[in-house]
Amino acid sequence: MITPIATELPRSKAPLEWAVSANGILFTAQIPIDASGQVVAGGIEAQARQTMENLKHTLECAGGGMASLTQALIYVTEREDLGTVNQVYAEYVGEPYPNRAAIIVSGFARAEMLIEIVAYAAVNERGGQVP
Repeated sequence: MITPIATELPRSKAPLEWAVSANGILFTAQIPIDASGQVVAGGIEAQARQTMENLKHTLECAGGGMASLTQALIYVTEREDLGTVNQVYAEYVGEPYPNRAAIIVSGFARAEMLIEIVAYAAVNERGGQVP
């Protein structure tokens, strides 16, 4: 059974939840949208930062935090953006680092998006990160 995680992220028009948990695992996909649901302007650094802020917010809403992150799959449209993404990502995660992959894609559902992150985290039955 899956449990939706309530966040303050804008409701999607697509049939999805920003995050769900099941069997102690949080599943989420985050994009660079602001509180109004618009993709942030300003290039890859601004979009990476907004995406990481949305991820952090979601993990906190699930009762955990960035330390509960177990895996991140980072999708970008430009290989040369990975250096900037790594710098921003390193501001949010610490050792022991979660498992991670970076994938170059030709585009996203919203053409103006440059990044999307699919992430998994360990949470316990009552919320919060697993010790």
